[in-house]
Amino acid sequence: MTNIPLWKTILIVAVCLFGILYSLPNVVGTGGRTWLQSNLPGWLPNKTVNLGLDLRGGAHLLYELDIDVVFRERADSLLQDLRTGLRKEKIGYSRIGVVPKGVRLTLRDAGDGETARRVIRGLDKNLVVTNTEGGLTIEALMDDAAQRQITDSALSQSIEIVRRRVDELGTTEPLIQRQGQHRILIQAPGANAEELKKTIGTTAKLSFHMVSEPGEGGAVKMLPFAEDPARKVAVSRRALITGDMLTNAQPAFDQNGQPVISFRLNSPGARRFCDVSRANVNKPFAIVLDSEILSAPVIREPICGGQGQISGNFSVEAVSNLALLLRAGALPAPMSVVEERTVGPTLGADSVEAGKKAGVMALIFVVIFSCTVFGLFGIFASVGLLINMALILAIMSTLQATLTLPGIAGIVLTIGLAVDSNVLVFERIKEELRAGRSIISAIDTGYQRAKTTITDSNLTSLIAALILFSFGTGPIKGFAVTMCVGVVTSYFCAIMLNRLMVLTWLRWAKPKEIKV
Repeated sequence: MTNIPLWKTILIVAVCLFGILYSLPNVVGTGGRTWLQSNLPGWLPNKTVNLGLDLRGGAHLLYELDIDVVFRERADSLLQDLRTGLRKEKIGYSRIGVVPKGVRLTLRDAGDGETARRVIRGLDKNLVVTNTEGGLTIEALMDDAAQRQITDSALSQSIEIVRRRVDELGTTEPLIQRQGQHRILIQAPGANAEELKKTIGTTAKLSFHMVSEPGEGGAVKMLPFAEDPARKVAVSRRALITGDMLTNAQPAFDQNGQPVISFRLNSPGARRFCDVSRANVNKPFAIVLDSEILSAPVIREPICGGQGQISGNFSVEAVSNLALLLRAGALPAPMSVVEERTVGPTLGADSVEAGKKAGVMALIFVVIFSCTVFGLFGIFASVGLLINMALILAIMSTLQATLTLPGIAGIVLTIGLAVDSNVLVFERIKEELRAGRSIISAIDTGYQRAKTTITDSNLTSLIAALILFSFGTGPIKGFAVTMCVGVVTSYFCAIMLNRLMVLTWLRWAKPKEIKV
């Protein structure tokens, strides 16, 4: 069909204008973008493509999670529950304590062995229970399945918390993923490595404990004050409130103008805080962060609103950073840096410049080839190719996709593949002209019959790119993104835009013969 409906013509022109307008901020430079923002209406596009770590520079960090701390905390929790269970069953023991990945219990009477084992199995079905020393000593260790589950859970939780912390810093499109058994890879474009390490490496485990008065029983531990490490206080080992009960934490100022952290608890935390504060009026409690006491105020009255403040000798910056960490949540265990690389902006700029040169050279060679082989039709194909490049940049800018060095390779490859569809159409038109068809009939038939082949070719390329995006990581995903976008825009330009240009030229020039 040589007549294109008006609505379709308007749609094609609108898409091309979209591509030109939304790609413009990427090519005018920093000064040009500033001028556009200052002199043009705010609704006009001003976003650019995000540059990846290899183009923009930034931080590359590989962390290792101290998973033994997680097992030790799980064993401590198991030990406290076991004490409670043995006390309920009135089972006497001479020794009880934590061993690696479990607990060990020495009974006073071997006849209590079966009851003690029943109590242990009731605590966790994944414990492997063994007897030694004639049945007096019972050891309960986590089995392999439980260890894998704890490790996977700790890694997943750590990745999510790290992601929240990095997002709070405003870093664009960070790459955060698990690597190996206990490691987390972090790539943050445009980020400062030292600032990133300071934010990520803090465990930020908050808890509230009652201060143990002299002569009181129960399990206690000695903790230092953050301001004065030489000063230590005995606090209850069991936490009354934990950081996972916080729903929000924000920097604020108290009545004296001192920086404080204002926090809010969830419903279970608010109820527990109310009950504990009501039962312990005029008694001190400790606010503990990462095994250091921030403050130890005295409960003057029941606190039942679910809100509170953490005060101390904080600076404004320290309060903001601490509030950020508390909002993101506590890491389940400390993490240490095992590999650190910093990609400087200069190296990134060199990569961008090299990518630009590769793209421009590919574009020039393809345009020369098209115009030499196909003449006027090659010029139409070259115009479509330029619009195609603008559409790729426009879509990636709109989606705020990240462009990496492999992504530039994907764009360069798209330039070559974009001409392939035009070659199929033009060769088909040649065949129809040699078969004796008229100019209009040959062009119409060429586009109609080549459309099926072009659709199949682009569809298979798109499927391959989607598979790369789904299963690939890092650089492979960057390549796949530009390939997906490039396949879609190339199909639009070859089937719709180029056909519109050719048919418009036919109606305007009315040629007696054409050379393809």
